[in-house]
Amino acid sequence: MAIGVYNVKDYGAIGDGQTDNTKAFEAAWSAACTVEGRTTIVIPEGAYLLGPTIFRGPCKGIMEVEDSMDKELLHGLITNAKRYSIANPYRRISAPGDSPNTDGIHIADSTNIQVANSVIGTGDDCISIGSGCTNLTIFNVLCGPGHGISVGSLGKNAGEKDVIGLKVMQCNLTGTTNGMRIKTWQSSSSSLKATDFLFEHIIMNNVYNPIIIDQNYCPNANCPGKDPSLVKITDIKYRNITGTFASPVAYKLVCSVAAPCEGVELSDISLEYNGKDKQAQNATSICVNVYGSSNGNVKPDPCI
Repeated sequence: MAIGVYNVKDYGAIGDGQTDNTKAFEAAWSAACTVEGRTTIVIPEGAYLLGPTIFRGPCKGIMEVEDSMDKELLHGLITNAKRYSIANPYRRISAPGDSPNTDGIHIADSTNIQVANSVIGTGDDCISIGSGCTNLTIFNVLCGPGHGISVGSLGKNAGEKDVIGLKVMQCNLTGTTNGMRIKTWQSSSSSLKATDFLFEHIIMNNVYNPIIIDQNYCPNANCPGKDPSLVKITDIKYRNITGTFASPVAYKLVCSVAAPCEGVELSDISLEYNGKDKQAQNATSICVNVYGSSNGNVKPDPCI
C-alpha cells in the first residue's frame, strides 16, 4: 500500500453491487484519519453497496476521496471532520426515489468540506447540512430524484452550533421536490445563526419548490408548541439561477417573526413555470419576515 493511499479493497470492499461494504469503507476512513498530512481514500471501479455510513473526525490531516466512474453508493454521514474532499470523476450515490430517510450525504460539525463532481439520487435530501458546519463547498453536483440540497433542519435540539459559510455552485437539480432549501424548526430548542450562504449558477429542471426558506418546519402532525424559530438567517445570496419549476410559488421565503431573515438577495434569476395548473401561469412568491433585495433580471417577480 502506498504511503498516504488507502484503497477500500485492501479493507475488504467488493464492488459487485451486492456485498455490504459499510465496514470496509469505515475501516479505510479510520486508518486514513489517523495520519498527518494529506491522505487519499481510493475507490476502484465497481458498484459498492453501503448502508448508512459515518465518517467521523476530527482527523489529523487532509482527507480526499479518489474514485473511478460508475460508483453506486448509499448514504453517508460526515461528522467532526476538519478538512475533507469528495471529488474526482463522477461519484454516484443512489437510493430509490421513494425510500424514506435516505440522505445522500449528511454533513454535521465539520469544517472545510468539499463535495464535487457527484451524481446523487435518493428519497431524501441529496445533500443535507446540519449544525456546526463552517466553510462548505458543493460544486458540480447532479441531484435528482430527491428533496434537493438542504441546510437543516436546524434548531430542534439544545446546544446546536452555527452554520457559517456555504457555497453551492454549478449544480443541476432534476425532478426534485425542492431546489435550494433552508429549514429550521418552529419552537426551536436552541438559538443559533445560519449565515454567509451563496447559491450560484444553479440549473433547475422541473423542480417543485426551487427556492425555499422554511422557518416553520414541522414534518410531523404533532409538533411541540407553535413558538417561532430562534434561528437567525442572514446574508443569503441566490444568483444566476435558471430553469423550470412546477409549484405555483416560485420563491417561498417564510422567516421567523422572532428572528427575521436579513440580507437575502435574489439576483439574475430566470425560472419558468411548467406545472399543470393553467391558472398558475403567473407564478407568485411568498415573503414573510424577510428583508433583502433583488437585482438584475429576476423572473418570476420577487417579493423582496
